[in-house]
This record gives sequence, C-alpha cells and structure tokens, in this order.
Amino acid sequence: MALFGQGHVERYRQTDGGEGHEWRPGVYTLILTTKGRRSGQPRPTPLIYGTHDGDYLVVASKGGSDAPPAWYRNLSDDPEVEVQVEGDRFRARARTAGAEEKPALWRRMAEIWPAYDDYQQRTDRDIPVVVLERVE
Repeated sequence: MALFGQGHVERYRQTDGGEGHEWRPGVYTLILTTKGRRSGQPRPTPLIYGTHDGDYLVVASKGGSDAPPAWYRNLSDDPEVEVQVEGDRFRARARTAGAEEKPALWRRMAEIWPAYDDYQQRTDRDIPVVVLERVE
C-alpha cells in the first residue's frame, strides 16, 4: 500500500484503520488533517507515528527534501489539527518538539522507521519531530 495519497486516506477512514493502519509489519500510520494555509480546506495526510507519554509523534521529513512537507507548513500556521488513529478520531494541538526533548523523540521515531536517519543526512534542514497533544 502506498503511504501517500488519497486512496490510503479513504481506505483508512472507511475501515477505521482496518486497512492502512499497519502500513508495514510494526509500522503504523495515523491520518493527520491540517487546514490548508491558503485554501482553508481540510488536508488529510497518512503519516507514520509513534507515541510518547500519551502523545502521538510524527516526523516532518518529506523523504529528506530541503523543503518541509505541506502538512507541516499548514500546522505551523494553524496548530489545531484533527487526528485519526484506527477508529479514534480527535482534535489535537500540534507543536514542534523543542531542542531538549527532540533527541529522545527522534530516536524513538528512528526505531520505528530507521530511514529517518538517512533522510536527515540528505538535507541541511533540521527535520522536525511534531508532537500531537490531544485536546479534550
């Protein structure tokens, strides 16, 4: 299954993650929905995730591109997002991990998807780890 694309989002949503949550053995995805910076329209994106202290973690890698992914630019303008993990859909506040916490969070995510370390080597951009904190 392709990680990117509307097909992944649709299958995930239709099946409450029955299709699409486990992308590869031991590698799981969530659907992060940001608001388009220019359009204001919802922009759902499937992303590999990890967890830490009850929060969800995602990495704004874009495969090591020098430019950040659109979803990261969107949440930088508006950190109020929607998240779906399997059948659990909730509002969250997104924030970029700070300098003190990032090394441990990066290691956690690189354990899940080791290619993140390769992606960081491809670019001079400091690839952010984003923390998704549930909003009640």
